[in-house]
Amino acid sequence: MTDMMYYENQLLRGGAAFIGGIDEAGRGPLAGPVVVAGVIMPLDNLIEGVNDSKKLSEKKREILFDKITSAAIDVRVAVIDNQTIDQINILNATKRGMIQCIDEFSHADAVLIDAVKLNVQVPTISIIHGDALSYSIAAASIVAKVTRDRLMKEFDKQYPQYGFAKHKGYGTAEHIRLLKQYGPCPIHRKTFIGHFVEV
Repeated sequence: MTDMMYYENQLLRGGAAFIGGIDEAGRGPLAGPVVVAGVIMPLDNLIEGVNDSKKLSEKKREILFDKITSAAIDVRVAVIDNQTIDQINILNATKRGMIQCIDEFSHADAVLIDAVKLNVQVPTISIIHGDALSYSIAAASIVAKVTRDRLMKEFDKQYPQYGFAKHKGYGTAEHIRLLKQYGPCPIHRKTFIGHFVEV
């Protein structure tokens, strides 16, 4: 765990007390929203097992989600829908969600962000592969991933023919086959699916 505290410890030594972590889930899928989460965690009592959400099982993420949201000083979530992604592109949609989370923090002295650079009032550090290198970003990645997975399971009830509960909207062979069979539904990203179907 201590190897994931390098950036936090630098900021703490510089006088920061409240350090935010920001990450997203769902930049790549063909359907559904991109979900951004921001957390400010207490850094004197780390939650064991917090890591890049992609390295954890779904069951482990669910357990850690509850621990993170219970322990967090602040948690913010932004859901940017597929229509907005189509209008402004996925990078700008992700940035919009990240800025929304930062703006909604009750107080942050600094914010660590996975990969994306933002122009905001709060000092930020953009870290490539930040979800594997920063405890705060990893915690945010778990909140974002679990939140998005739950949303996709709800969409699966509305549009059961696509298998959203299983692949969460990502472009798996099965999803692409079903997309070609049934055509797009209202949560498909039109700018992402042109290779496969008429939009």
